[in-house]
Amino acid sequence: MSQQFSSLGINTALQSALADLEITTPTDIQSKAIPVILNNTDDVVAIAKTGTGKTAAFGLPLIQLIDVTKSNIQAVILAPTRELGQQIFKNLEAFNATSLGVTIAGVFGGIPIKPQIETLKNTTHIVVATPGRLADLIERNAINVKDITYFVLDEADEMVSAHKEGVDAIIKALPKTRRTLLFTATMPGTIKQLVQNSLAKKVVTIEADMETIGHQGIDHQYVVVEPIEKLNVLMHFLNTHEGQRGIIFCKTKAAVNKLAKNLAINKFSSGAIHGSLSQGIRDRIMGQFREGHINILVATDLAARGIDVKDLAFVVNYHLPDTYDAYVHRSGRTARAGANGLALSVIQEDEVQEIPEFEDELGITFKQYQKADAKSIEENNGLLWARKIFKTKPNKAIPEDFKAKVKTIFHHLTKEELVDKILSNYIAENNTIVEKQEVVKKKKKK
Repeated sequence: MSQQFSSLGINTALQSALADLEITTPTDIQSKAIPVILNNTDDVVAIAKTGTGKTAAFGLPLIQLIDVTKSNIQAVILAPTRELGQQIFKNLEAFNATSLGVTIAGVFGGIPIKPQIETLKNTTHIVVATPGRLADLIERNAINVKDITYFVLDEADEMVSAHKEGVDAIIKALPKTRRTLLFTATMPGTIKQLVQNSLAKKVVTIEADMETIGHQGIDHQYVVVEPIEKLNVLMHFLNTHEGQRGIIFCKTKAAVNKLAKNLAINKFSSGAIHGSLSQGIRDRIMGQFREGHINILVATDLAARGIDVKDLAFVVNYHLPDTYDAYVHRSGRTARAGANGLALSVIQEDEVQEIPEFEDELGITFKQYQKADAKSIEENNGLLWARKIFKTKPNKAIPEDFKAKVKTIFHHLTKEELVDKILSNYIAENNTIVEKQEVVKKKKKK
């Protein structure tokens, strides 16, 4: 058992659960937050970057503080996305020792509400929820949050920007005597306003290694591209990192769909998630990504919250984010738990001036990524073309007599000769396309 968690006040039952999970050393935010939550009664504002172990920082003491002699809901944990909510729920279930008798329920949107209502009829001590679903349950009188003791807002900066109305409605339904634990990666004005309006006058503020955590181990780079070459440069980058896993961020759902379609056409092992996809599809794609069946995930900012996947080698900003906070959350998906990772931003010439602004605001340094030259791009596109042919499934509907005629044409060629001819044909056709594009460019300039 970990004596370090013991020194923070964590009981032996939870220590055993942590030992089973091979968690032995508290992170900085855990070391600072756990004793305060266990031994203090004040509201807490904890500022910590992504990937620093925030769930255990509030989850472990919450489980320990639950009074199992009571059957009412004592703690509500709010998360901005279904993925993050499900991740928190799974983590708490893993921490929770059977001997403690604490019951936990997860209520999220995108899945049927009736089974959740039935679950809540049983004794439930902790509820993990997304704002929309919790507000719906409150409106239906299907959940009683009037007697809760603890209210946790995780990823609060995202919560107030994407779900402000829902959060405000939920807070109104909660008892004023509750204790609020607010966890956030950044402190924008909206969070400061929330603290002022909804937390007690006396608040304990905790910061976890803000100078290094969240940026440590991340290699920040950028590459400058013309709009017409953006996809080709990205695909060259992905090919040079073949077999490694990463996330590509786009600003909009439409951009996610478009890029994901292009990657699929070029036979990259990829999938896409955004808010408009059904919960079933999102769960399936996230499961494939977590289990390593696909290597590349294309996502919007909000949909990617809660993605805690080990061994992500890189994050790509296919569109530079609008805010510094968004960059922190994006880059924080890689280099988790002490690992190293690359955060690459694919930008256009007019965006280069923004790089020093990101550096100054976030205290990081960008290096310029060496863009592949035209020859390398051309060769890479040829390899992608060959891979598409290799991965194409045979069409069994093609008539046998037609296949026989085609085979007759090629039958005298060796494998090497056939490859040479097909490749020569590809290059000739590709050069024709490039020439036509150059003609169009010249016409536009005139």
